[in-house]
Amino acid sequence: MSAVSLRSYRAADLEPSLELWRRAWDIAMPEIDFGARLGWWRDRWTNELVPRNQVIVAETAGKEIGFVVINKTSGYLDQIVVDPMFWGSDTAKQLLDEAKRICPQGIVLDVNQNNPRALRFYEREGFNLSGEGTNALSGKPTYRCEWKP
Repeated sequence: MSAVSLRSYRAADLEPSLELWRRAWDIAMPEIDFGARLGWWRDRWTNELVPRNQVIVAETAGKEIGFVVINKTSGYLDQIVVDPMFWGSDTAKQLLDEAKRICPQGIVLDVNQNNPRALRFYEREGFNLSGEGTNALSGKPTYRCEWKP
């Protein structure tokens, strides 16, 4: 396997990022049709996430295999997505470590309660549960997780 490198998001990453998001979430939560949400996601990505956050892309052999979206001011981590073919590698950890470097003051995020893989990952990486909520789009229950240095 080629080495994974991290870099800042570029405009040319738009389509690969959208497709990666759909593929990863289709597998993580198959009960939701993420393909049907691509229009909403494209609007949110281009009009909200990219302009207001730092987006770091993970790639190997010139192919995007993951990304993290973090707000440097608030420390809110909106997305960490890894190609399912790279689940179990250290790609998610590399992206999260970069988010911790960008936001050394701490990170907060919301995770679906029915996503045990993500919950185990965040717990292993030093996050603590600090509350509960509901995903506004899916209506599914979420946990608020926080990392403090």
